[in-house]
Amino acid sequence: MNEENATDRITSSRVTSASAEIAAGAADIFRLIAVPANQPSWDGNDNLSASEDHEQVRGVGEVFTMTLTSGGVRENRVVEFEQDRLIAWQPCEPGGGPLGQLWRWELEEVGPGRTRVTQTYDWTNLHGPQKRIERARATTPDRLAASIERLREAAEG
Repeated sequence: MNEENATDRITSSRVTSASAEIAAGAADIFRLIAVPANQPSWDGNDNLSASEDHEQVRGVGEVFTMTLTSGGVRENRVVEFEQDRLIAWQPCEPGGGPLGQLWRWELEEVGPGRTRVTQTYDWTNLHGPQKRIERARATTPDRLAASIERLREAAEG
């Protein structure tokens, strides 16, 4: 991997992050992230199976549903949103409150047709069964970087 494709990886006890530059505009990359039906194709955790939500998320307060590879279903409540720049959501059990996780995507144009993409997984407030905690621990910077790499392939391809 050359320096241009290098991915920064950061982790603390319960916050994990990865960043890389992608040779595409922020609006194009944002559409790949903000349309839930696209997400399973670039999920580096191999955790997402499908979403029936084909419309782009447009703002805070929206909810989109994902089916997991385990067969479970998550409602994802959008809690941060800035068109073509930022989107973050909290997974919830259907009809329930947040599980204590936050997925955040930040996009920063760094030049013509170049965008720095940062994905952060924050499970600081995660609660629930030990299996859920173990799954969160397994969400490493390398897995986030794999999502960014798959996103890169989709955006640049």
